[in-house]
Amino acid sequence: MTVILEVADGVGTIRLDRPPMNALDIATQDRLRELAEEATRRDDVRAVVIWGGEKVFAAGADIKEMQVMDHAAMVVRSKALQDSFTAVARIPKPVVAAITGYALGGGCELALCADVRIAADNAKLGQPEILLGLIPGAGGTQRLARLVGPSKAKDLIFTGRQVKADEALTLGLVDRVVPAAEVYEQAHAWAARLAAGPALALRAAKESVDAGLETDIDTGLTIERNWFAGLFATEDRETGMRSFVEEGPGKAKFR
Repeated sequence: MTVILEVADGVGTIRLDRPPMNALDIATQDRLRELAEEATRRDDVRAVVIWGGEKVFAAGADIKEMQVMDHAAMVVRSKALQDSFTAVARIPKPVVAAITGYALGGGCELALCADVRIAADNAKLGQPEILLGLIPGAGGTQRLARLVGPSKAKDLIFTGRQVKADEALTLGLVDRVVPAAEVYEQAHAWAARLAAGPALALRAAKESVDAGLETDIDTGLTIERNWFAGLFATEDRETGMRSFVEEGPGKAKFR
């Protein structure tokens, strides 16, 4: 298998496993979609870590595989490519990318599908597709611009340059930089903390933010209002408010 899913204590780790560089060939893309959909369905998965291993996150697409594809083949394949990454972005649970080494091209686009990105101090990120006479095709032109703003995204996409972890942090491309040996540990700790939280409220928060960003403020407020009111029908809301009144904030234990 080029991608595996391991679950423990409410955290599902989706691990890329295609040495040496975790190149994202068609089989890996399809497997990634399958496991993202599995993580979405499984009740024992309450938060997700995307992880490429200790040395590299993902160095991009399999260029040799792509080189032999013509226009007609890519017209068909490009939708499946985007669908694989969108399946990760739409996991309705907290998702963190644990980035070591290279996250380039499709690897960077995969990291963009997470809610939070924790990078090793040796990480390098970028969208080098322009150097192949291409543009990002797995969401890079859209998710990167939404994350860091259009001018910064254009700089990275137009030049194809790689940015080190410290610059990525300054740009807002990653959220935290830590020693390489601690990347997975810290990403897992973030996921584990949220795995113990109120699952429906976390889903509501994620969908409200993501859907709201795609629309105008009034529609976004309507989305928020509907989720907010709907959560008053949940056991988690009862648990959280009762615990707050009886024990003080931050002590609720959600089922």
